Amino acid sequence: MQELKQKYDWKMTQLMKAAKSGTKDGLEKTKIAVMRKVTFLHRKEVPGDSEEEDTGFLEVTVSDMKHPPPELGPMPEGLSPQQVVRRHILGSIVQSERSYVDSLKRILQDYRNPLMEMEPKVLSARKCQVVFFRLKEILQCHSMFQIALASRVAEWDSAEKIGDLFVASFSKSMVLDVYSDYVNNFTTAMSLIKKACLTKPAFLDFLKKRQMASADRVTLYGLMVKPIQRFPQFILLLQDMLKNTPKGHADRLSLQLALTELETLAEKLNEQKRLADQVAEIQQLSKSISDRSSLNKLLSSGQRQLLLCETLTETVYGDRGQLIKSKERKVFLLNDMLVCANINFKGQLEISSLVPLGPKYVVKWSTALPQVQVVEVGQESGAYDKDNVVIHNAGAKKHVPAGQASHNKVYLGPPRLFQELQDLQKDLAVVEQITLLISTLHGTYQNLNMTVAQDWCLALQRMMKVKEEEIHSANKCRLRLLLPGKPDKSGRPISVMVVFITPNPLSKISWVNRLHLAKIGLREENQPGWLCPDEDKKSKAPFWCPILSCHMPAFSSKALDLQLGAAVHNPVQSSLLGFSAVSTSLPQGYLWVGGGQEGIGGQVEIFSLNRAVPRTVKSFPVASPVLCMEYIPEEGEGELAGTQEPRPTTEQALASPHPTVCLGLRDGSIAVYGSVDTGTQCLLTCKSPGMQPVLCLKHSPEYLFAGLQDGTVAAYPRSNGGLWDPAEQPTCLAVGTGPVRALLTLDETLWASCANQVTVLDATSLRAQQTFEAHPDTEASVTHMIKAGSGVWMAFSLGSSIRLFHTETLEHLQEINIATRTTFVLPGQKHVRVTSLLICQGLLWVGTDQGIIVLLPVPRLEGIPKITGKGMVSLNGHGGPVEFLAVALSTLAPDVLKGDQEEEEEGEEEKPPELDGPQPREMRKKGILLQYRLRSTSHLPGQLLSVREAPVGGTPAHTEEDGSIYEMADDPDVWVRSRPCARDTPRKEISSVAIISGGRGYRNFNAESPRRGGDADSTLLIWQVPLML
Repeated sequence: MQELKQKYDWKMTQLMKAAKSGTKDGLEKTKIAVMRKVTFLHRKEVPGDSEEEDTGFLEVTVSDMKHPPPELGPMPEGLSPQQVVRRHILGSIVQSERSYVDSLKRILQDYRNPLMEMEPKVLSARKCQVVFFRLKEILQCHSMFQIALASRVAEWDSAEKIGDLFVASFSKSMVLDVYSDYVNNFTTAMSLIKKACLTKPAFLDFLKKRQMASADRVTLYGLMVKPIQRFPQFILLLQDMLKNTPKGHADRLSLQLALTELETLAEKLNEQKRLADQVAEIQQLSKSISDRSSLNKLLSSGQRQLLLCETLTETVYGDRGQLIKSKERKVFLLNDMLVCANINFKGQLEISSLVPLGPKYVVKWSTALPQVQVVEVGQESGAYDKDNVVIHNAGAKKHVPAGQASHNKVYLGPPRLFQELQDLQKDLAVVEQITLLISTLHGTYQNLNMTVAQDWCLALQRMMKVKEEEIHSANKCRLRLLLPGKPDKSGRPISVMVVFITPNPLSKISWVNRLHLAKIGLREENQPGWLCPDEDKKSKAPFWCPILSCHMPAFSSKALDLQLGAAVHNPVQSSLLGFSAVSTSLPQGYLWVGGGQEGIGGQVEIFSLNRAVPRTVKSFPVASPVLCMEYIPEEGEGELAGTQEPRPTTEQALASPHPTVCLGLRDGSIAVYGSVDTGTQCLLTCKSPGMQPVLCLKHSPEYLFAGLQDGTVAAYPRSNGGLWDPAEQPTCLAVGTGPVRALLTLDETLWASCANQVTVLDATSLRAQQTFEAHPDTEASVTHMIKAGSGVWMAFSLGSSIRLFHTETLEHLQEINIATRTTFVLPGQKHVRVTSLLICQGLLWVGTDQGIIVLLPVPRLEGIPKITGKGMVSLNGHGGPVEFLAVALSTLAPDVLKGDQEEEEEGEEEKPPELDGPQPREMRKKGILLQYRLRSTSHLPGQLLSVREAPVGGTPAHTEEDGSIYEMADDPDVWVRSRPCARDTPRKEISSVAIISGGRGYRNFNAESPRRGGDADSTLLIWQVPLML
């Protein structure tokens, strides 16, 4: 006992020391910790084993008397505005932490302890352990953090440091362990509380009384969800702190490291919560199916991943397009099937205010994914074989009689609107005949002549356009699926059309996109597509992992053996692309691929990406092999996107601000081309100083920088027209004696690599600021540099390591050996070299000389992009080195998601000025005013055809009768724009992303499949990730 007591006392003093100093070993050790490869423990502890529950955690009671909570003293005078803001943010951190710790204490003191002590027990001790699993440990972590925070707050005005405290407190594996256990157990705890509420009235009564007794009336659920929300709150506070911390401040690097630590922690907890929720949803679904059914076996096999589930409204239409019924359904998209279920909430509403209840489901139908087709309005013709497929409208009582086959359209769209469009088309034909008759009139009449008749025709055409827009708008929230039904008596297959209304256009896009990618994911090359090296060999690739959508030859010319050099994406918004086509096509725009062969010359191939598979739109030779490419957007991109002017001549083009693509060639020339939409003409060519091969290109607002073979960087200044003046000599900056293999523009600086050194230059004055060593081996040249957050990852010509450097202090922060990952695919291959690098949406893509592609997770925020997990290895790759990795990224046109208000406001702005005063409302006759350009006919020659006599003297006024001929509801400008869909969401940005790799041949590294693909041909592999909504 004595020995145990001494051990406890010693541990206590150690913990108190650590807490007071804020870190266990200070920031130096923290930096070393960052450079280590982090392994996260997955412990399979079961909550509820009360003796074992606290193993590995030392319970420490923190007294408020000895350790008062942190308190910020009065603000000293003479602080800068930034210091004042930082002080306020610190105050918010202190206040939110105090509130959080109080909430944790409340859960234990007001709920757990009384339930444990209550006699007779309304909840057994074992169930209490499950419900409140790991809460004591979470409270302990934050009590220790509060002590350390108090010491930091006390010395804030002299030291102003907080970042390293967050790193030291939340980088410990214990924090991840206790929070992981809590998050993984959360769904179980909630379902246990729900069950107890339904079966034990005393427990329900206890929860109600506790809630009513509390000052803020927060429920137990409201308190227990706070640990799940804690890290996102910390992240927001630290982002604010970092924004107000100037470069060079002692706290800046540690704040960036802290942001990384918390983002990593939050990401891991989010992923675990998502997986737990997914398992719970699938379990809830399988409960609604009989145990013997094949669907139940499929769901309980553990092989199914839930990609998307949402409550949608199923609608059924009659044969005239009238809505017969609509009902809410829960639709589940699994990785290989689509399931639709009825929702049942009966008899549980009283409890739902205390704890959220999962509904009960009754499966309505399920279909294998390859048999599900999305059919858009107006695209029916190509969706199915009309002769052999009979379409039945799901839910309609009667099928279409054979004689009404022509009314199929009524079934396949927003039917009422289609009918109205057809009526307008017929009316236009009649009005055109009337116009012909009017042209034969002998007299001249002010309100019955060719001008008025043509105005009627124009008005009807405008109304038809509006009706088409309304159909398009209704289509934004209409998900129409063609599903296989049972064959009819003659054996012909019956397809069933199911129509769902989604909550908003964003949801519709998401469903079409996920269905499209899930189908691609079922192809052989994606089963599996990635290998996740992990402790437990059962781990599958996460559902969001990139999906190989196609592989294809890089050059259309088969005769020449061309090597790949570089690729670049030229984003272009295509207004011709339909609303749903954007959710299945690759990112909009063009992919330029360059290469060539020594002695033969170079070649450029341009692919259009405005569909699910790229197609070649242009191919042209260049004087010499292409070594590098750079896409330069126009200044204020997007302003001239919609102009349809004739192609400019070369003189005009030189001054045009259109986007351009620059090619760096082996013979030392730089060729600048206009985009595909302006005819891809060569706008200018300039030679590098000394005709040195151009190895890399980068642009800044003022210059185009070229890295040359002889160790210099050539800076070409922009001329007034926006391009570079070929007559003006570039400024040459000597960086070293070896080739300049990589350039990187970073804020106001340019990083240029030569051998194992990197020189930082001022991008405006072109003066060198400093040079640092990126690798200890002088033979290891820097070949690639890529920025993310506050760090730069570098790859080298020797060895299999990649290294991370801080953008501000230039410190080396982390080193990762890629060979340890590639051995999972090619065992025994230790000599691996990195040949390409790319960072995109929280993933670092690494291409190797073995043709293998490795994916490593990195933080997305402005912290340090250190690698925080084991990553994945692609089972699809190349037969030779991965020559390049390129990203195609486009944002969907925001007008597809316009909200009502925005459209109305724009409609008001576009109104033409009134030609004469508006009529009083009560004078107007209701109906439709067939009027497009004319406000009044009073200015036209001839007499007014009217039953009333014209007023004596002067021009007749614009009176009621004039309007009566035209019939109108309010204002003709109503017809200038369509009424948008009532469910349109406010504007949001949606990113469509594809990753392109280029190399020799295509190879599948899956052990079961043989090596495939011609190894000689240059090949592109294209991966897609789900739309970022």
